[in-house]
Amino acid sequence: MNFTSPRRRFARAAVAGLALTGLLSACGGGSDSGDDASSGPVTLPFWGWANGQEAVVKAFNASHKDIQLKYTKVTDQLTMQKQLTNAVKAGNPPCLVQNTAEYVTSWVSQDALADITKYVEGEKDKFNAGSWASAQVQGKMYGVPTSSSPNFTIYRTDLFQKYGIKAPATWDEFIAAGKELKKHGVKITNYAGEDPSTLEVLAMQAGAHWYSVDGNAWKVDFQDEGTLKAAKVIQEIIDNDLNSKLSFADYAAVQRNYDNGGTATRQISTWQMAGMVQNFTKSFGDWALSPWPTFTGEPAKTPAGTNLTGSVTLVTKDCEHQEQAAEAALWMSTNTDAVKTMASPETGNGVMPALKDSNTYVGEAISEKLLGKNYEPAKKIVTDSLGTVTTDWVYGPNWTAMFTEMQAGWAKVVSKEQKVTDLLAHMQKWTVDDLKSRNISVKG
Repeated sequence: MNFTSPRRRFARAAVAGLALTGLLSACGGGSDSGDDASSGPVTLPFWGWANGQEAVVKAFNASHKDIQLKYTKVTDQLTMQKQLTNAVKAGNPPCLVQNTAEYVTSWVSQDALADITKYVEGEKDKFNAGSWASAQVQGKMYGVPTSSSPNFTIYRTDLFQKYGIKAPATWDEFIAAGKELKKHGVKITNYAGEDPSTLEVLAMQAGAHWYSVDGNAWKVDFQDEGTLKAAKVIQEIIDNDLNSKLSFADYAAVQRNYDNGGTATRQISTWQMAGMVQNFTKSFGDWALSPWPTFTGEPAKTPAGTNLTGSVTLVTKDCEHQEQAAEAALWMSTNTDAVKTMASPETGNGVMPALKDSNTYVGEAISEKLLGKNYEPAKKIVTDSLGTVTTDWVYGPNWTAMFTEMQAGWAKVVSKEQKVTDLLAHMQKWTVDDLKSRNISVKG
């Protein structure tokens, strides 16, 4: 689904799993001894990669005398995980870190994050429930949510009209549309060989649970009914050569392919529109939105997305000013101007805010330039998708290592060296063995 979020292995952490409260290593609030700002302004290092953050930091610093943010723009999410790993090892991580929901459990298991529940719990009602949960592990808050992830299909209306195809409402219709487009040299989707988030999000939508808590242990299941349902759709697309195979290592080439009509659809969220707006030259106004395809006979249900599922601003355990860090994180996620800056594809990352009233920002988060006459109808597609987002997906304590292992196998799936079911069987055994090697109680 082209979420452009390659993951890499973190430093391995031995984690006890003898009781529910011990499913992750003991971690938490750190010391409040450095939270006294009476001696002067507190300066908080903040690392992030999203467009628009520098403007938000500038606005925060202009409106706060006692707290100042020192912003460092990291190249991308992959670079962030590497640099943060090194900083945690060295004992000098920044106070605030942009990250996403799938990494929170892994970082908590490494005892790298601060429990800031007491500083932020009073603001819970400002956020939607799914986003609030994205910064939470076992009932404790380790950051502040910054975005939601409505998901939908964006497609080339000119190509669909030219070849007499309707926007697919189901995955069966999606495959049928792909077969028709193939006759004309057009692919219906792109599977980057390094990015198995395609498999993740379809499994999520189908009701799969790769990780869950069962009593005092983690339960692992990569071969449940939902995952196999997702695998069937993906395998049919690959077997029939309906997908492009462009790597996001050459991001510009991927965008040119969409702009030139080589690939006709993407399953995306609002934030990915920013890359399209910034790189397209030919196809503005030729794109429209439609709901995320359903499995035939099932009600609408969209996955929570992956790398900007719930984007979060995390507070690290080594931060000497955790209360001020929590205050800054809350401001960036709730200040009206800051939220608008980040929501816009032109000034920010096109992310939907994590706020309870995020519907009011839909117009900010989608691009009229990209959608043209399809802009107004698109607002309802986005709003409706916010009401069907999956909320029960769980990220396990070795998620990052697992995803790295899955990347290697996914590349073989895309190149037809193995089936999706082969990859799933391997991931089942590998994930259970990896958790056991970390001294984590596991069933599977």
